[in-house]
Amino acid sequence: MLTLCLDTSHKYLSVSIIKDQRILASYDELCFKKQSESVFPVILKVVQDAKIKKEEIDSVCISIGPGSYTGLRIALTIAKVMCSMKRLDLYVISTLKLYANNMKNTYVMLDARGNRIYHALYDQGKVIIEEHVTTIDELNLDRSYHLVGDASLLGLEDQYECISECFLNTKADWEKVDSIHTLIPSYLKSDQEYIKS
Repeated sequence: MLTLCLDTSHKYLSVSIIKDQRILASYDELCFKKQSESVFPVILKVVQDAKIKKEEIDSVCISIGPGSYTGLRIALTIAKVMCSMKRLDLYVISTLKLYANNMKNTYVMLDARGNRIYHALYDQGKVIIEEHVTTIDELNLDRSYHLVGDASLLGLEDQYECISECFLNTKADWEKVDSIHTLIPSYLKSDQEYIKS
């Protein structure tokens, strides 16, 4: 299976081609609020680097949120168009679970704007604390956890794994989408909350 993996949900633009248990080519760069203008040239470059034809891609996997309201829709729109036109399989994975990278005792936190954060706790792919959104002040974090994401919100250094490798390492957790046309991102916030933040 040749899978195009896309993450435009947060600060990074991640594009990769995965074949079975190998990454053939990838791009992972900080691209906050610039994903829409960069994503198509990057996809073409990654396909070229993978030494395949775009027609050979038979599935797409995207991070489905939570994350940036606009960013989430970039990958989702591309995936819907590709999968509908070419009848490809579509897979999704939670952004937080993706970033946890199947590691032990990993707490993922992302900036949700407005002094709030998206966060969840995982242990090797198992959900320990469900993903939710709270204010930063409400977070009571055990510092013994491995912290991934926007740790700068706590006065620490941001920590991110290579997102393309995260797609590969969490492949067992990809969820196949049965109804592509009705698929919506996982926002965790209402439209009005996004507007306010």
